[in-house]
Amino acid sequence: MPSHFTIIVFAVIAAFVLFQLYNVLGKKVGRQPQEDARAPVPADAAAAAPRPTLLDAAVLTATAGLRERDPSFDPGRFLDGARQAYETIVRGYAAGDRGALKPLLTPAVMESFEAGMAAREARGESEQVEFVYPPRADLELASAEGDRAVAKVRFLAELRSRLTRGEAETVDERRTAEHWTFERPLGASNPNWVLARVEPASA
Repeated sequence: MPSHFTIIVFAVIAAFVLFQLYNVLGKKVGRQPQEDARAPVPADAAAAAPRPTLLDAAVLTATAGLRERDPSFDPGRFLDGARQAYETIVRGYAAGDRGALKPLLTPAVMESFEAGMAAREARGESEQVEFVYPPRADLELASAEGDRAVAKVRFLAELRSRLTRGEAETVDERRTAEHWTFERPLGASNPNWVLARVEPASA
């Protein structure tokens, strides 16, 4: 996790959502994450731009509700951290890396992840996941709901999975689309965002 932005994952979800997440990761979808992807814009270049692009305008509109309550909210910085959290969780769950997952999950969510990992291990299976391309992250909404800041991110990713059972190995490539909703208290001294919900998204 980057030192300038730390995301601690906190999902207020029951155990079935874990399995929904894992199932969604195996769902074939039609768009690749590199389609319409934008290269990051350096801060000096952004400052020199004569006017915002259509995408910038859309982000400003989508985040207006939160920026009104929290003017310090930085969409670019937030997305950098959200993308890294996404990669860490996907890789950690696939690998059964409890050490990587535990600091990112509440005890309840860790228990759910533990159930899924234990079931896979009981079948004698192990898995490794690689990202074929850097996942695409689009900030669709950032608003203030009561005393909470809420931000919804749409992730598109193409994954290469290596599933091993005994001497047999299966390699599978799949594309995924998900909505992850992050939350944090407004006005709290702790600035960390937490993951509150995971849902499948259209491609």
